[in-house]
Amino acid sequence: MHPFLLDDASAALAERLRRVTVRLAGRGWNGAGSGVVWRHDGLIVTNAHVARGAAMTVSLYDGRELTGRVAWRSRSMDLAALQVDARDLLAAGTADAGSLRAGALVFAMGAPLGMADALATGVVHGAPTLDRAGRPLLVRADIRLLPGNSGGPLADAAGRVIGINSMVVNGLGVAVATEAVEGWLRRHAQARAA
Repeated sequence: MHPFLLDDASAALAERLRRVTVRLAGRGWNGAGSGVVWRHDGLIVTNAHVARGAAMTVSLYDGRELTGRVAWRSRSMDLAALQVDARDLLAAGTADAGSLRAGALVFAMGAPLGMADALATGVVHGAPTLDRAGRPLLVRADIRLLPGNSGGPLADAAGRVIGINSMVVNGLGVAVATEAVEGWLRRHAQARAA
């Protein structure tokens, strides 16, 4: 592939991810993290360790700053869902992590060390870790994640979100797989409807 075409493709992927990645800042603490616009109606997904309080400041790619209220939080899964008062958001495209193979290219967008819209590249380390039911739970990748990447997207080469970046373990980035995120959100929605 011609290097300019590869550069153009990477830049386009970064722009797609930038538009669905938010910066999160808590009230009363100096830390910051990232989040992913999961639905156009204002649902943001991030890590529980990022969403420490009941509300956070959510900074969108277009410069808007909104208040995000924590709707659900799971410390065991390190996931949190925030709701902002907006119905016109561009939501992330997602893909199942179950089909990932070792060596597949992955990309992480976030605000590492306060640098907004930073893109990191890496490769999948191995098949996703499965839960007890055999569904993908965690994705491990050889990718450089820093403080501020937490809660942001891990995406495939097409720019589709395959996980929510959570932590670094033994030098590998670990993300909660999209299937686990969707299952978690579904359970909360069903519980609310009951």
